[in-house]
Amino acid sequence: MLAQFGVSAYRASALARSGWLTHLARGVYMLPGDSLTRDACLAFLSHQVTGLHLGGKTALGAGGMRHTVAFRDVLSLWGDRAKPLPAWFTQRFECRYQSTQLFDASLPMGFALQPLPLGRPDVLVATPERALLELLSDVGKGQSLDEARQLVEMMHSLRSDVLETLLAHTTRIKVVRLAQALGAEFELPWAPLAAQQSHRLGGGKRWVAVSRSGERLDLKGV
Repeated sequence: MLAQFGVSAYRASALARSGWLTHLARGVYMLPGDSLTRDACLAFLSHQVTGLHLGGKTALGAGGMRHTVAFRDVLSLWGDRAKPLPAWFTQRFECRYQSTQLFDASLPMGFALQPLPLGRPDVLVATPERALLELLSDVGKGQSLDEARQLVEMMHSLRSDVLETLLAHTTRIKVVRLAQALGAEFELPWAPLAAQQSHRLGGGKRWVAVSRSGERLDLKGV
């Protein structure tokens, strides 16, 4: 943007040394005394990180679906490839970024992602259907099973066609088995879809794992 106004990299560096700009990182500056907003930073980072979006619990919260209000929310960020986020961002916004591949390569790029509601159109957020699967993927990796259950219990109005497409492309058996188990537990309308895909990924085989916090996940197939 500076270049568009005729400010070269050398000139920008000189302006930073003179106090007219604040240097954040190589090629990244802000005005002195200014403050960085979350969405503006995410819009900037989206040009560097393919597929960057708000996902999981953060995406559900953006849609008004949350169980508790945390003292300080930790942003759940997802992207298409492993890439450390810059320190100037992580020092200001507590976040967890991951590039876990939940879906196979045939899922259309950007499927079930949308502009942030009432926010910047260039900041993407997962739809509730995709956020559900991202949330379940996080169980055992910093996301408690108990909170995930309480959030899933609220998900009565998911779009069946969107969720069916996502489940059909999901490669993580833990995610599908959790969707199957929780959907059946709360008698949610989309539970049969999860059961069908659970059979696709392993039939009656049992999937067992222990989370970092010691929670045991014992999930049977259909």
